[in-house]
Amino acid sequence: MIIVEDLRKEFVKLGKPKFGIGKKTVERVKAVDGVSFTAQDGAILGLLGANGAGKTTSLRMVASLLRADGGKIQIDDVHVKEGQTASQSRLGILSDARGLYPRLTSRENIHYYGKLHGMEMGLIEKRTEQLAHWLDISKLLDRRTEGFSQGERMKIALARALIHDPKNIILDEPTNGLDVVATRALREFLRWLRTAEGGGKC
Repeated sequence: MIIVEDLRKEFVKLGKPKFGIGKKTVERVKAVDGVSFTAQDGAILGLLGANGAGKTTSLRMVASLLRADGGKIQIDDVHVKEGQTASQSRLGILSDARGLYPRLTSRENIHYYGKLHGMEMGLIEKRTEQLAHWLDISKLLDRRTEGFSQGERMKIALARALIHDPKNIILDEPTNGLDVVATRALREFLRWLRTAEGGGKC
């Protein structure tokens, strides 16, 4: 379960000096102002809002990639703090940027994240084969990710996010740039993850 209460984040924005001379102006921008939500185990929860509403910033704070200025974030029994591995290990994160290493194969991209999570190589290989079967990416495993389509990149990034079998998954605009077929496949896979066979993730 993920619990977020009264989450807040401000950024300092430097502006141009008035009339082109003097000191730069300083503006405090409220990116997130009092966001609260609860994501129950086995549930799919969506954050909706206009561009610039603070959705990505909120998710980055939940993922402990960014320090919150106020509020509380709890993942199961762990209180989240910036850079905390105890909470990061409980999450799988699929960012909008995907962030694949183009000179590595799909398999190497996935294995690398398994190693970052401290997994043994035998388990990494077993889990990679499982994910390749579930996501239908076996033919992509030994190809470099450079030149992949948006749908192919999404699947490899999702496999990478799931390599350590996390209980919770954070998806930041997962269907961005996908065609109708890839979007439908992703939605079906997420529904399957909620089942007992898929691990009952949220």
